[in-house]
Amino acid sequence: MNSQFRTVEPALIEQRKTFRHPVQIQRTAIRQHGKSARKGELVDVSIYGCRVACDSIIAEGSRVWLRFEGSSPISATAIWCRDGHVGCRFAETLEQGLFRRLTLISE
Repeated sequence: MNSQFRTVEPALIEQRKTFRHPVQIQRTAIRQHGKSARKGELVDVSIYGCRVACDSIIAEGSRVWLRFEGSSPISATAIWCRDGHVGCRFAETLEQGLFRRLTLISE
C-alpha cells in the first residue's frame, strides 16, 4: 500500500543520433548571415551538432556559421535558441580530426 500513488518523474528522452561530449571552449564565434560574428562558448559537441552559449537570439531554422578554436567556418542550422544557448545541427558531419581536437582541448 505504501507505493500507491507514488509520484514518478518523467523520463528524459534523448533524441540525438549520438552522444554529445561536454566541452568548455571559450574561443567560439557564431555568425548569422549578414550580421557580425558574436563571441560564444562551445558547451557540447557531437559530429552532427553542438550547443553554444551566447548572448544572441537566433531564430530557429536560421543558417549560422560557427568558428571554433583553430577551425575554418562551419555551416550549421540553428535548431533551437533559449536561455542563452543555441542548439545547432551541422550542414555536414564534423571532420574527425577537428572533433577529436575539440574534445581533447577540454580535458
